[in-house]
Amino acid sequence: MQVPSERRSNPERTAEMRRRLLAAARSLFVERGYADTGTPEIVTAAGVTRGALYHHFADKQALFQAVVEAEAAAVAAAIEAAAAGDGDEGHDGDGPAAPSAAIRRLVAGARAYLAAMSVSGRTRLLLVEAPAVLGAAAVREIDGGHAERTLREGLAEAMAAGDLPLLPLPALTSLLSALFDRAALDASADGGGDGGGEAAITVIEALLAGLARTAPREGTGNA
Repeated sequence: MQVPSERRSNPERTAEMRRRLLAAARSLFVERGYADTGTPEIVTAAGVTRGALYHHFADKQALFQAVVEAEAAAVAAAIEAAAAGDGDEGHDGDGPAAPSAAIRRLVAGARAYLAAMSVSGRTRLLLVEAPAVLGAAAVREIDGGHAERTLREGLAEAMAAGDLPLLPLPALTSLLSALFDRAALDASADGGGDGGGEAAITVIEALLAGLARTAPREGTGNA
């Protein structure tokens, strides 16, 4: 009888080595910063050879970018999970002043963004180190495929439903994204306390509610 081999396949070993490199690099980049982290420390912490590092990544910057992309993907996943429902979490009643489901999903996404950014080291990596190391254009491209994408899609949904006015979508997305980033930076500077996050959510809700009130409604003559 053939005994199944417990040896992992090459793809599994490759994935595990990449995971170890990313985990070690993330920890060191957060602890020391990009400039003060060298590849020798990374391979030692990961328990791999320098050859293994350069097999997976062209250089330290490429490894850093992979760390940033993984963090950005985790934030987007958290936002999408929070907004996947009908937006009723934490919402009381359905009176005439109640926000629409699309607006509630936007608020849920904003709350999830701030919670995801409170993960230790994430704000530093995404909002401080990444622009300095990769440049604003590269960071904007990464964000455009992750957190900013989820925001753009949520705003587009709310506009299509008539819950928000038909404003220029790229500009609205960019401005609100900048607001969320500043809220995350402020919360990080305050030690990540819930008070700062809740204050930001209060402002975001008020802004969206104000925009919603300007949206044309059927029968108003503003369509």
